[in-house]
Amino acid sequence: MTRLLLALALCCAPLAHAQSPSPADYAQAKPRADADEASLPPAQAAALRDAQSAVLDTAIAACATPAADTSPFVVVAELDAAGRVQRTWREGGTPLAICVQKQVAGATLPAPPHAPFLVSFELSFTP
Repeated sequence: MTRLLLALALCCAPLAHAQSPSPADYAQAKPRADADEASLPPAQAAALRDAQSAVLDTAIAACATPAADTSPFVVVAELDAAGRVQRTWREGGTPLAICVQKQVAGATLPAPPHAPFLVSFELSFTP
């Protein structure tokens, strides 16, 4: 009986994660993004970071202004099975943060190993 329960737990764990509800707010989303990103094998993590960097380059180019408030901010994105952003959360309320969140909301990243899959874009600027 114990082996049967263990087998059921092992087979169904990824399914249970895939069906977990979306976080209600940033405070729930950020730790899930950190855990999802940490679960990736090194090559897949590197590919995701490269894709995130490209999204940020485009977003910053579209959003930057000469006098932008460069306070740190974070955008968390929920990806579907194809890597399309389905939902975002943000910590930070500057115009730049809001604009970057809008840009991220329209992005597509590499297909994740499961859906939903959360990723974060953490930005801080140094002079």
